[in-house]
Amino acid sequence: MALKASQSLIEAAQSGDTQAITQLLAVTQADIRRYARRHCHASDVDDAVQESLLIISRKVTALRAVAAFSSWLFTVVKRECRKLGRIMMFRHESLDEDVAETLIQTRSQDALRTDLVRALESLPAHYLEVILLRDFNELTIAEISQQLNENAAAVKSRLHRARELVREYLLTCEEGSHRPTSTPR
Repeated sequence: MALKASQSLIEAAQSGDTQAITQLLAVTQADIRRYARRHCHASDVDDAVQESLLIISRKVTALRAVAAFSSWLFTVVKRECRKLGRIMMFRHESLDEDVAETLIQTRSQDALRTDLVRALESLPAHYLEVILLRDFNELTIAEISQQLNENAAAVKSRLHRARELVREYLLTCEEGSHRPTSTPR
């Protein structure tokens, strides 16, 4: 076992012994940190360790088998790293609407059309489909939802993300070229 925790310590923590839980957290913290360094962004390591320790302290009593502790521990850490990574992915500073409007208005109509076509072509198929149905075919959310056999909330969410990606593409374009800032999801 890679962890320094003994079987008796894990069993005591499983039974709800607060002193054993505290000791288990102290013993496993170095392993959690090492694993978080491998799977998290450098800026997320401390947060992942803290959240993982909190989850372990709360849920160790629900652990069924002592032998599963090591893999469960690493699953908790990995899940926290992914969660923090997703949060970072969607954090961005919004551009002032006046600045965005000015950037788009300074382009010629031909350049704007070309950039719009490129922006739409850069979208993944599931985003392109929903934006074409709504903005070009002028279907309602309910009609799109029925056509795609999805709920209205999912369609609205996908449409919002598609429009954000097109907007981001247009705002990062210069006459005739595109410098992507992120990859569409």
